[in-house]
Amino acid sequence: MGEEHLILKNISRHISLTNQEKSYFLSLLKEKKVAKKELILQQQQSCKEINFVQTGILRAFHMDTTGKESTIMFAISDWWITDMYCFINQKPAMLNIEALEDSSVLQLQKDHLDNLYHKVPKFERFFRIMMQNAYIREQLRTIENLSLPAEERYYNFLQKYPEAVKRIRQKQIASYLGITPEFLSLIKSKQKNISS
Repeated sequence: MGEEHLILKNISRHISLTNQEKSYFLSLLKEKKVAKKELILQQQQSCKEINFVQTGILRAFHMDTTGKESTIMFAISDWWITDMYCFINQKPAMLNIEALEDSSVLQLQKDHLDNLYHKVPKFERFFRIMMQNAYIREQLRTIENLSLPAEERYYNFLQKYPEAVKRIRQKQIASYLGITPEFLSLIKSKQKNISS
């Protein structure tokens, strides 16, 4: 596991682990290489893993019956991603998770997570904080989508994913912002004119 230190660094922001606890935690992880455009989760599949992104970018999106995609989130290096509702409740996935470029993730299965809570209870604190932060982020995003004009939402997107924005297709950014790719083009050219 070449990048295992990254996940330990991520965890150490909220809890301290002994060497024995680190070893046990790492033993539960499975590394998965994901090719560009490959899906690691598909709607209606059972959602068994939570994924930590080591390298690359992943996108979680929902596809409706007409084939329209709504991007829910992007996950870059040092982020976690899953279909949280379905992972926790062991329901069929509502989301697809796709690699936008060749990526590498560390996967933790639900039953391993339950064992981890039992053997190293401080992990409950870590995942509680992580889920709280995710909930807050989604609540703020919902309020943004309801109250801010598209230009401001795009500006906030640039702040949130500064190094990833050039690696994500315009169509996918537009679907995250809830606008058309054409409207996003107008916003970008308007910003270019202002800054030049």
